[in-house]
Amino acid sequence: MQQEGRYSPDQDRIGMLTAAVLLAYALAHLINTPGFTLTLQLPGFYFAYPLTLGSAMTVMATGLTATGMNWLLHSHPSLLGNTVEHWLLPTLTAFIIGVSLNVLPFGMLWWIGLAISGGILVLVFVAEYISVDANAPAYALASSALIAVSYALFLMLVLALRAAGTRLFLVVPLIFVAAGLVTLRTLHLRLSSRWEFSWAIGVALACTQIAAGVHYWPISPLQFGLILVGPLYAFPVLAFNLDEEVPLRQAALEPGMLLAAAWIAAMIIH
Repeated sequence: MQQEGRYSPDQDRIGMLTAAVLLAYALAHLINTPGFTLTLQLPGFYFAYPLTLGSAMTVMATGLTATGMNWLLHSHPSLLGNTVEHWLLPTLTAFIIGVSLNVLPFGMLWWIGLAISGGILVLVFVAEYISVDANAPAYALASSALIAVSYALFLMLVLALRAAGTRLFLVVPLIFVAAGLVTLRTLHLRLSSRWEFSWAIGVALACTQIAAGVHYWPISPLQFGLILVGPLYAFPVLAFNLDEEVPLRQAALEPGMLLAAAWIAAMIIH
């Protein structure tokens, strides 16, 4: 029992952290407060961004997740050194969930979304806790779950931004940060805990440039998402293949097929 408990987080801590984050999301819709618009007028440029309680609560939930995950990780007996690598993805998860919930209309659908969000948070918290120790029996499963959730979260963010009609000057930095963090954490899990900052920045720049290029195209949120998820998934696969010293042509075959499949699907789906 002690050996099993070593690889499992404290259930009370998981419950308290998840409840606190979900409460922050709920308060944004249960408390009616007037919002205001931040404006900036420059020659040839007009900046306007609406600030609401939902935006503030999303930021608060993000910070709460980062500190809470750090608190949770310090109960792990195998923890050595810094915990940053293990709360990057939970923090990104909390932010993307907040953005997505702010897009949904408040009602039954919103509460269903909140319940699903709670499940996603618990999954990420537990998987990150397990991934602290590479010798954990469920380490491979936890790593695979984190990678899958990373791409799903990025798709959620892109869909939410597109559905909300977010302006390009906000879409670009959000996609850059999200794509960079997803790539960084994914490669860190697949490449023996190495940080590949150059690949992360390169993939983030590629996704950002593609997003800016197709931003004004008359396409659906799902098409927009598939166009961006394609390179986000393909380039880390290429990086992994090259790290395994696979010949370049063979290494590029799988990611090329994945990228083509995503973009073909984007052309077919409306």
